[in-house]
Amino acid sequence: MSEQNGKESEMGEMEQAVTRAVAQALQEHLPGLQSQVVQRVLETLPPPSAAVPAASGDGARGLVEAVSRIHAGTNQKEILRALLDAGSVRCTRIALYVVKAGAATGWQARGFGDDESVKDSALDLNAGPAAHAYRNRVTTPGNIAEMGGGFAEKFGGPANEQVLLLPLVLKDKVAALVFADGGDSGRLDSNALELLVMTTSAWLEVISLRKTAAPREENEAPVERPAPPVQTVSSFSDPFASHAPMHVPAKVAVDPAPAAELVEVASAHVASAAAPATATDPLAGLSPEDADVHRKAQRFARLLVDEIKLYNQAKVAEGRRNKDLYDRLKEDIDKSRGTFQKRYGTTVAASADYFQAELVRSLAEDDLSVMGANFHR
Repeated sequence: MSEQNGKESEMGEMEQAVTRAVAQALQEHLPGLQSQVVQRVLETLPPPSAAVPAASGDGARGLVEAVSRIHAGTNQKEILRALLDAGSVRCTRIALYVVKAGAATGWQARGFGDDESVKDSALDLNAGPAAHAYRNRVTTPGNIAEMGGGFAEKFGGPANEQVLLLPLVLKDKVAALVFADGGDSGRLDSNALELLVMTTSAWLEVISLRKTAAPREENEAPVERPAPPVQTVSSFSDPFASHAPMHVPAKVAVDPAPAAELVEVASAHVASAAAPATATDPLAGLSPEDADVHRKAQRFARLLVDEIKLYNQAKVAEGRRNKDLYDRLKEDIDKSRGTFQKRYGTTVAASADYFQAELVRSLAEDDLSVMGANFHR
C-alpha cells in the first residue's frame, strides 16, 4: 500500500514538473509562434485592391467629426470651406458653384490639381445632371459626358465617368451646386456627401436665424421697441452675396415651372411681411408685433423638427414603419421642445403650440398614429 502511495506521489510530482516545463516553453516561444501564424494567414490572403484607397476619417466617427467642424464655423465662409474640406475626404474632386440669376459659377474647389481653374468657370444649367439637381433640388448622379459646357474638356473626367451634383438649399432656393466625382481613384461616397451638404444647409439657416432673431435674455426687463422686420427671401443672409464672377455666363433658359414656383414662394414671403392680414389669415386681427412673434415661432419650430429629422434619418424611417416614432426619438423631441418653450413659452405664441403641431405635420407626416401610444397631443 505504501509502495502504491509512493508511486502516485512520484507521478504527481512528475506531472507538475512536466506542466511547468510546458508552460515555460510556451511562454518563451508563443510570441514567435503567434507572429508566424499571422504571417502565414496574411500570405494566404489576396493583395488589397489599390483601386479605391481608404480615406482617413471614413465611417460614422469620421462623419460626426466632419459635422462638428462644419458647426464650428464662425461665419458662412468658414462653414462652406469646412464642407469642401470634409467632402474632399469622401471623394477625389469636389467644387462648389454659386447659383445666381439662373447661372452657376465656380467658388472654391478641392482635388482638381489647379483648384483656381474652377473659380469663375460655369456649369450648364440647361441640361444634364446639373440642370436636374437645380430644378428639382435633389442629389443627381450622372455621367461626365452629360455635363456639357465643355466641362469634361476643361477639367478632364473621372476614371469611371460617374459624377454627382448636390443642391445646397437655403430658404427653399438652390443657393449653390456641389460637384463631386471619384477622379482616378473612384472614391465617391454619395451618402456621406449628401449628409454633409444637408448639414451645411441647415447650419447656415441656423446661423442666419440667430443673427436676425436673437432672443431676449430671460432676466432682461421688457423694453418698448419697434418690432423687427419679418425675414423675407430678400433679407435672408446670403453666404455668396459678395461673389461676383469676372465673366458672367449667358442667361440660362430655366424650366418655367420651377421658376414660377420660386417667384410664388418669394411673393408669399413678401406679402406676409408687408401686406395686411386677410380674412383667411389665421393671424388676422393680431397686432403687427404679435403676428411677427407667431411667424417667428412657426419658423423656429420648423427648424427644430427639421434638425431632428436630419440627424435621425434611420430612426425616423423605423419609427414611421413601426408606429413608435416618439419612443425612438423621445430624448431629441423633449430636448427640442424644451428649447422651443424656453424661447416662446411665455410669449403670445405659446397657446398655439407650434412645436407640437410641427411634430405631427412634418415628423409624422400628418399621421398621428405613427407617433405611438406614449405621445400625447
